[in-house]
Amino acid sequence: MAPSLARAVGVARTLKTAARNLALGRDDALPVTPELSRGPSHKVDADIPVDIGCIKVFRAESFPEAGPSPWLDQPDARDIIERRLARREITPRQAEICRYWEANGYYVLRGAIDPDTIDEAWAAYEAAIVRGEVTLGAEKAAEGDPHPGRYLNPHLKVEELDQLLKHPVLVNFSSMVLGRPAIPFQTIASHKGSQQSEHSDSIHMTTYPLGYLAACWIAMEDIHADAGPLVYYPGTHRLPYLFSHDVGISTDDFRERGYGAYSEHYEPAIKNEIAEHGAKPAHFTARKGDVLFWHANLLHGGSARVDMQRSRKALVHHYFAEGCICYHDLSASTSAVHGPVESLPTCGASSPDIKVRNQIAR
Repeated sequence: MAPSLARAVGVARTLKTAARNLALGRDDALPVTPELSRGPSHKVDADIPVDIGCIKVFRAESFPEAGPSPWLDQPDARDIIERRLARREITPRQAEICRYWEANGYYVLRGAIDPDTIDEAWAAYEAAIVRGEVTLGAEKAAEGDPHPGRYLNPHLKVEELDQLLKHPVLVNFSSMVLGRPAIPFQTIASHKGSQQSEHSDSIHMTTYPLGYLAACWIAMEDIHADAGPLVYYPGTHRLPYLFSHDVGISTDDFRERGYGAYSEHYEPAIKNEIAEHGAKPAHFTARKGDVLFWHANLLHGGSARVDMQRSRKALVHHYFAEGCICYHDLSASTSAVHGPVESLPTCGASSPDIKVRNQIAR
């Protein structure tokens, strides 16, 4: 589908979705999306200001322990919700969602995306695979596994997936729980269950201040319990964040051994946290169009695939909050939302428009 036609169809479907959500009483999903074209700012809204250009190693230990925390992570979050409700800044439905998020660290929005949008987006992805624009590895979990592997950031190749990443229901929900405008960042498409070990997204996609990441998992088909559904642990968003230095992964160790160091040190530490705190798993056996949103620190993974023949078609989206430094603690690198280190402001510059590092080298 041509990009201009895809955008027109996307706008029409967004309006249709909004009307559908209104009919369902879903006032949390109205299309009041913040402007998405401006991108992130290098100006950081934090209690202790940090000059992003002066940071040499992008690891959690390089940043101060400072807030503010996302509004629903604050100790008086329940009181804030009630005050906002009383002032009519949020609706009763939104207040109910926020209370649940504060307590559990996730929320399931049933039927969030209409079936036509789901089918069109997935068909466009499959068409891109057939055309060779998207190439998938096998990632065989066992002999006889018929499904291809995952693909990172397919929205950069497929317009329909880019439109879904920016869908008002998803962006507005993420903005609401983050308390700041959400910036669409990353997508992952999968035909099958990942069987990925439990983890917190914050070691992979980290923010300063902490907690300003929201994620969602979109069911692109009905998900059977034997297909290896997403597993998550309600309430674990309240556990302490675990980063690379907490579990003994140095920058050199990751550089030399990659995810071997991660599986050796981080994954056992997370399993120990789950056992030590008695966290109980829940499984997302979703219907097509259902969306599970989760907190930056909620522990989750992919459960075992009982039936290798069953697919588990899904999209994962990640959203950063505006006004944060975004980086990858595990790899000690900046996030794509800021660009490479060379594009960051020179240390001491008050604005990225004054000087950037790659201009100094010329």
